[in-house]
Amino acid sequence: MKKLTTLTLIGAASALALSASAASAQMYDGRHVDARYGERGYGPRADINQRLTLIDRQIARGVRRGQLTQREAQVAQLEMRRIEHLKQQYRSGGFNRLELANLDSRLDRLERQVRYDSHDNQYGYGYGHDYRR
Repeated sequence: MKKLTTLTLIGAASALALSASAASAQMYDGRHVDARYGERGYGPRADINQRLTLIDRQIARGVRRGQLTQREAQVAQLEMRRIEHLKQQYRSGGFNRLELANLDSRLDRLERQVRYDSHDNQYGYGYGHDYRR
């Protein structure tokens, strides 16, 4: 009898563990992503579309304030389009963790580049000795 009770408890614990892991899976763009890792796979953070929108706003603000040259803005927007295109390719087959990590690292790199370009103290043509244009 004691053996049957032990087996019943083990079975109940297993069923509970399986149901908890299934409940943690969520939908992301029509596909399941484990909620423990978030949309990016590394914890909760803004999703890809939100990050692209924020970067786009940062670029526009940088151009408006004179912190970014037109060339720097064009390069950043080109990279944004590449990331968007890659996201569409990945979405067609469903996102996996490696694909999400790839998009995430590209977005991180783009954010760093825009931040750097916005604070590199250039003033446009005719000022300083910045010949990179």
